[in-house]
Amino acid sequence: MDKLLNPDVGLIIWTVVTFLCVVAFLGKFAWKPILAALEAREGKIKDDLRSAEESRRDAEKSRLDLEAKVADLQSRTQSLLDRAEKDGQKIREDLLKVAREESSKIAEKTRRELTEEQRRLVAELRGDVASLAVGAAEKILGKSVDKSVQEKALREAASDLDAWSKAKN
Repeated sequence: MDKLLNPDVGLIIWTVVTFLCVVAFLGKFAWKPILAALEAREGKIKDDLRSAEESRRDAEKSRLDLEAKVADLQSRTQSLLDRAEKDGQKIREDLLKVAREESSKIAEKTRRELTEEQRRLVAELRGDVASLAVGAAEKILGKSVDKSVQEKALREAASDLDAWSKAKN
């Protein structure tokens, strides 16, 4: 125990010299590569962090761009739907208008045909009534009526029938 309290100066010097040699040896051959590896690792970590931050910013930018595109597509889709609805409504209105015009034309044509048929039937009926009247008059008179008298009687009967039908309408 005495030696611990009173160290030998030669031993101290040799211990210091040995320590300095080990430090110099480690400094030359071990610490530089270890420090270089640590610095390289630190640089790689910094680069990875920078790259991750850039990737995060790019991802955020892409997300914002995608949201903008989706919003634009939604607005264009809504616009197209609105336009298609308006076009459909216009086509529907046009078809209804054409159908109304066609039905009006058909109804008017039918009215004209009915009126014409009515006139034709009235004229035919007048002729038949006039012939019957002349025939009845001949039988009553017992003689044949002259052709000019017959035509005059038919005209008068037709004008009387016209006046009667006009008064009725």
